[in-house]
Amino acid sequence: MRTFRLTALVALATMVITAGPPTAASAGGKNHDRSGYLRVGYFTQWGIYDRGYTVGKLESSGAASRLTHINYAFGNVSEDGRCYVDGGPGEGDAWADYQRPVPAEESVDGVADAWGEPLNGNFGQLAKLKARHPGLKVLISLGGWSWSTYFSNAARTDASRKAFVASCIDLYLKGNLPILDGGSGGPGAAAGVFDGIDLDWEWPNWPGEPGNVIRPEDRENFTKLLAEFRRQLDAYGRTTRKHHELTAFLPANPATMDAGYEGRKIFRYLDFATVQGYDFHGGWDPVTNQHSALRVPTGAPDDPDFSAEVAIDGWIARGAPRGKLVLGVPYFGRGWTGVTGGGDGLFQPAAGPAPATFEAGFEDYRRLKTLPGSGYTLHRDLRGGHAWLFDGTTFWTYDDPAVVLQKMLYIRRSGLAGAMIWSLDGDDDEATLTRTIGLGLATP
Repeated sequence: MRTFRLTALVALATMVITAGPPTAASAGGKNHDRSGYLRVGYFTQWGIYDRGYTVGKLESSGAASRLTHINYAFGNVSEDGRCYVDGGPGEGDAWADYQRPVPAEESVDGVADAWGEPLNGNFGQLAKLKARHPGLKVLISLGGWSWSTYFSNAARTDASRKAFVASCIDLYLKGNLPILDGGSGGPGAAAGVFDGIDLDWEWPNWPGEPGNVIRPEDRENFTKLLAEFRRQLDAYGRTTRKHHELTAFLPANPATMDAGYEGRKIFRYLDFATVQGYDFHGGWDPVTNQHSALRVPTGAPDDPDFSAEVAIDGWIARGAPRGKLVLGVPYFGRGWTGVTGGGDGLFQPAAGPAPATFEAGFEDYRRLKTLPGSGYTLHRDLRGGHAWLFDGTTFWTYDDPAVVLQKMLYIRRSGLAGAMIWSLDGDDDEATLTRTIGLGLATP
């Protein structure tokens, strides 16, 4: 039954994507000719708590075998421009990273950690996961929305860039972790866990979280920071006899692209870049809308508006090689409540963000998938490439397997490098969305 449903969805998505008009990304209509597409999943440090999403679930659900990369979110950047691990509230979670003894029932290999081992927690489990999947790469992702505060300080001068990069390589690639109470950590404790660095600076020379340090020179300094990472990673790689990857998370907003990035130049140093394909709209807007549509929907109230296609075309227009662009796919939805105006709920006034499990206006796919048939009606815009749920009062926009497949076929047709997931802990226990990505990007 599952095979039949997915086959039908492939046929539907094929029909829809090939019916769409050509764009800068899709012009020519040639399939990607690389040996395999990238499938990059963000694993969140904090997902082990309320969501109960451990590294072991990547193995038991079958997700790990369908990924090429795991980005571990996140590593912090200090005010003086260094990579560091801290257990202080809001500063880090060394307990989750490498101190927590993982019980046998959560472990990748079914073997429990003992208290005080050099490498416990998520890092230790990632090492076990890599042992089972030798081709899987794990990158440490630096920054994110909450920890991009001091990126500008780290990138400001030649000396600060050199020191920052050296500290990140020492901590994560060489694995020289601080020794914690009980004995976890130590020189080389995490060596071999991480294969490279992902920069998630949100955003150079553009507002992100309130309090972030922002400077006009961030734009040029981001390029210089990438160059320094590439130089030191290559030098370290000569000692390890391997290539250590450098990637970055890039915005969907064309204005942010222009303010913070030197277009073509940054791709000289990046192995690939993941592009934001979500959070186009949310409960902060006064009307309901899509948050991750493939194309700008007909009748959208904003002009110009955001979409995955707008984001990809924006980067291509600024000199990005399409073969280095990885499209971000959300495993969560955005919601509104107090919706008035009737109809199917789309583009209607709302009172505010919808109540949800962890954060108002934000809900995991694993929970949204249970709503159709329980008072909610599923709606779909085949051309726009998005889906939403509406019960007459509350509205949720999200990606279901049909939308995900449509995006995978867009990736193939557009010659992009692959798909990125934010974040793996939003999927269900069967890894339905990750399996769908695997199916959609499967090579003969």
